[in-house]
Amino acid sequence: MTFSAPDTKTQSILAAAWAGFSAYGFRKTSMDDIARGAGMSRPALYLHFKNKEAIFRALVESYYTEASREITLALAEEVTLHQRLARAFAAHGGESMEAMMSSAHGMELLEATMNVAGDMIEEGEARLQSLYAAWLTSVAARGQVVLTSDAETMGRLFCACLKGVKHTSQSYAAYQAGVASYAALCAEALTPAGTRPVNHS
Repeated sequence: MTFSAPDTKTQSILAAAWAGFSAYGFRKTSMDDIARGAGMSRPALYLHFKNKEAIFRALVESYYTEASREITLALAEEVTLHQRLARAFAAHGGESMEAMMSSAHGMELLEATMNVAGDMIEEGEARLQSLYAAWLTSVAARGQVVLTSDAETMGRLFCACLKGVKHTSQSYAAYQAGVASYAALCAEALTPAGTRPVNHS
């Protein structure tokens, strides 16, 4: 997994922390575990982070930074509307989604995310909503999509529905299928009527 961090040492800490949280859960993973995983002493780890809650918040920030970058790249690709949305929505979950949903501690990690970094989630979701809204405004101005509501509302809807898919999927495969179906649905709804392929069947 890729972690956005100011330096390689912090990246190592985040990678070690995520490995520990995924394997043992948030509550059972200690600062000692993270320090060992990162190849440093516990005192050295404390020079970077005051506790594992701070590390967890850094992981959430890294997730939203990477998601923002990947979504921006996906929406800018010169491919079909469906392909752009499918790739952007897949990037919305990111690599962490597979790891979280495959972990025996996935539910605990979801709860920890809300308890430890609820404010960051709110800010991060707002950032992603703005990305979608700006993109929708741009492509609508070029006649590439037709909006049934204002771009800001559509951006919020994208994020809300993707969150719903995440919370109702029983496996990562089910999550992927749900995201793909939602991308197809959105592409169909947004495509101008005169540019939709004709079904002759």
